[in-house]
Amino acid sequence: MTATAPAPSAVPDSRTSGGRRSGRLRGWATRAPLLPALIFMIAVTQLPFVATLVISFFDWNSLYPDARRFAGFENYGEVLGDPALRRSVWTTILLTVAVVLTSLVLGLLLALLLDRRFRGRGIVRTLLIAPFLVVPVAAALLWKHVLYNPEYGLLNGLLHYVGGPQPDWISGTPLPAVQAALVWQWTPFMMLILLAGLQSRDQEQLEAARVDGASDWQIFRHLTLPHLRRYLELGALLGSIYIVQNFDAVFTITSGGLGTANLPYTVYQTFYQAHENGLASAAGVLVVIGSIIIATFALRVVSSLFREEVSRA
Repeated sequence: MTATAPAPSAVPDSRTSGGRRSGRLRGWATRAPLLPALIFMIAVTQLPFVATLVISFFDWNSLYPDARRFAGFENYGEVLGDPALRRSVWTTILLTVAVVLTSLVLGLLLALLLDRRFRGRGIVRTLLIAPFLVVPVAAALLWKHVLYNPEYGLLNGLLHYVGGPQPDWISGTPLPAVQAALVWQWTPFMMLILLAGLQSRDQEQLEAARVDGASDWQIFRHLTLPHLRRYLELGALLGSIYIVQNFDAVFTITSGGLGTANLPYTVYQTFYQAHENGLASAAGVLVVIGSIIIATFALRVVSSLFREEVSRA
């Protein structure tokens, strides 16, 4: 009769379980310093959005709080069918496209200038970055009173000096007036992104193209511009995220009048002037969804840029 070998013990090795516990403890130790920041971010960003999402499903006028009722998706249907909101959507599109495209073109020209070596380049770069560092409301006030004012503004002062007309810039061209202020503030941002792209070019490839007799235009068209494609996309997406949500310039320069009311200003009017909490929340949720869609493309562009840098290294 042969003896059977005893079955292996099912009790886990104490050293293995101890190692797993110590690994988990080390993991929590590395994550613990980040927990306060995570809790703060959730409290500041996610909880208000959840509250806004909940309010968007209620018919809730702050002047009549006792008449509050659950409305389902009625607010969203009313928001999407509101003619004023449709006009504000079109205004937002016009504002965003004009500001982003103009800022990209001007930023590219300035980046090409700063990519060259010349005396005082550091001072010029600092001066060109300065508009982006100005507080948005202060920048809008600067354009409204210092430049656009029909009586003592700088633009009309220059026109008066050369014998030109004295237009009222805000009343005559309200939307271009807002666009110009935003272009002035966002061109330095585009310039910095594109300058980083220019300085990441392969210098050996550029030297080889010059040795082969390529002109500056040919180098720009066939080498520089394809290399800057990702940086142009990144600048366009990040700029669009901000301009879609811009409120300061519209509120300060035109107060949303003369056809300049964009989506954020319409949400402000609905909430603070009409006191319709539900409608304003529904419109705000739609703006956030649009911003998230744009931000998703922006993150993809950023990740592709990182992959390109890693593969180049």
